[in-house]
Amino acid sequence: MRSSNEHVFSRRDVLGTMAACGLSLSLPAMSAGTAAKRSVDRPKSLITLWMNGGMSQLETWDPHPGTPTGGLVKAIPTSQEGLQISEFLPQSAEQMHNVTLIRSLTSLEGDHARGAFYVKTGYRLEPTLVYPSLGAIVAHELPDPTIEIPPHVSLGGDNFFPRGGYLGNEWDAFRVFNPGRSLTNLKAGVSDSRLALRRTGLDLLSRQFAKGRPTAEKETLHQDNIQRALKMMSSEQIKAFELDDEPAAVKKAYGDSRFGRGCLIARRLAEGGVRAIEVCLNGFDTHVNNHEGQKTQADILDPAFATLITELRERDLLESTIVLCISEFGRDPRINGAGGRDHWPSWFSCVVAGGGFRAGLVVGETTGHVSEDQGKNVRLKPTDPITVPQLYATIMHAMGIGWHDEIITPIGRPIRFADGAPVGRLLNDELASTVRT
Repeated sequence: MRSSNEHVFSRRDVLGTMAACGLSLSLPAMSAGTAAKRSVDRPKSLITLWMNGGMSQLETWDPHPGTPTGGLVKAIPTSQEGLQISEFLPQSAEQMHNVTLIRSLTSLEGDHARGAFYVKTGYRLEPTLVYPSLGAIVAHELPDPTIEIPPHVSLGGDNFFPRGGYLGNEWDAFRVFNPGRSLTNLKAGVSDSRLALRRTGLDLLSRQFAKGRPTAEKETLHQDNIQRALKMMSSEQIKAFELDDEPAAVKKAYGDSRFGRGCLIARRLAEGGVRAIEVCLNGFDTHVNNHEGQKTQADILDPAFATLITELRERDLLESTIVLCISEFGRDPRINGAGGRDHWPSWFSCVVAGGGFRAGLVVGETTGHVSEDQGKNVRLKPTDPITVPQLYATIMHAMGIGWHDEIITPIGRPIRFADGAPVGRLLNDELASTVRT
């Protein structure tokens, strides 16, 4: 058993230290010059594409055209023989031979906040303990002392940010609200000599703080945090968040949207070794005009997702990077009176690519017929259901993280990283052979 009371450099520490120096922080980032191909024996990175609001499985990964639940969407063939997905995702269709498609993911929560918490952590929301997100666990368990910026980053999100939970606030995702933009405030607004004077003053304050407070100084890692902040400010790695050196054709391929830019930056961060990156796409909560609303969001997702998979593969990064496209729940198979679909956690879809997951695999099957007498409280089950905890245990196993490791929380409670066991059939033969329950 391990204690979760470990302290490292946090986003809040960065902001506080930089404020003391008279600086403002937009983004830390990884230098394109430090990027290198990462072989399969290197620690892996996780890129989570978060479809905020509840992506409809029926208008994306699991269409049912010609059935009572199918709506207006049509299905198109993909690069994986026998597999069809929504016509809204033509570019993604060409990548399906590279991914694992799970059509039978199940959740226990149908409310946005509770659903997001459950899917981001694998645990249900409770009042006594805040669980860490999957990204926080990845960053915590796969440290890299050469990374001079936060190892856990959220791009383009507005709410439901990934948190460090019982691991500590230092493992909260570093939030970048508008990826690829607003980088002008990273540098000091004063001359080098003036900055040096401010640093001298800060050193004096730090010594005064530490004097007579050895315990507080040690617990807050005050001086260590200052040094890490200053190191990050001068690091070449910050350039990973800047897109000026990316070819225009590449930026166009991802799409000129907050999400598209976020996916491109996510590739750059993973390329440099950042452990956990989330990119958020909002707008999937389509209780009204579901068909049009899902198409609008799919038009943004499609080029970015397809280009991300393509670039990771071409740069020899796909086997060392897991890409997870997921939402807090799916949409109701029944179309409501406003032409929308309501919340539906009973079954929905997610896509996992790279990092040892079995390429071209389709798991689970759902029905295109849900009768009206099966009210909302009836939890219909798909074939071969996969739970969120099982999925996350599988991801952790693929990344070399002990999903079964028992952590002692700050309140003395023993807890495992995942409340489930890995599903071996989702992984390639080499990894599947190492799965134990």
